Amino acid sequence: MKVILVSLFLMALAGCASNVVTDYDSNAVFGNYSSWAFAPKGKDQSFTSLDGGRIESAVERELNRKAMRKVEQSEADLLVTWQVVEEERLERSGVGLGFGFGSGNFGWGLSSAPPVREIQEGKLVVELVDTETDRVVWRAASRRYLNENQATESRRELIDEIVADMFEKYPPGA
Repeated sequence: MKVILVSLFLMALAGCASNVVTDYDSNAVFGNYSSWAFAPKGKDQSFTSLDGGRIESAVERELNRKAMRKVEQSEADLLVTWQVVEEERLERSGVGLGFGFGSGNFGWGLSSAPPVREIQEGKLVVELVDTETDRVVWRAASRRYLNENQATESRRELIDEIVADMFEKYPPGA
């Protein structure tokens, strides 16, 4: 019974772990920000990718919920930048194999580790930049990852969830 209670407690505790990490400039007065715009794209990119469109729609929806107006870049209090930071990780798939023999307190064994494969993933990072100081005043990074194996609908849902989680923590202290 103790094992079951401890297991339930640990699962509940793991469920409370945040899927995003935020940071902010403690000197920024977030009450002064009422308008925003997306920062201009880089010189190399003149288009919006599929995930980029999903991210921008989600950011726009969340900032609208915060009663912030989307305006032209020259009139904005904040510029929104975002990027998907690619990371590689190793994943073990399957199980290892092993066998052994012996008797009593002595024996021999042989085993192989499970197969390992490299996975490319991306974590979403969103930053808000004060247009007067050109400094980042708020930053959120996801602990959940996008990968190429996800279906279109699950990618959209994941992006919506991640961005909603990010902006739950904006403005800081609210």
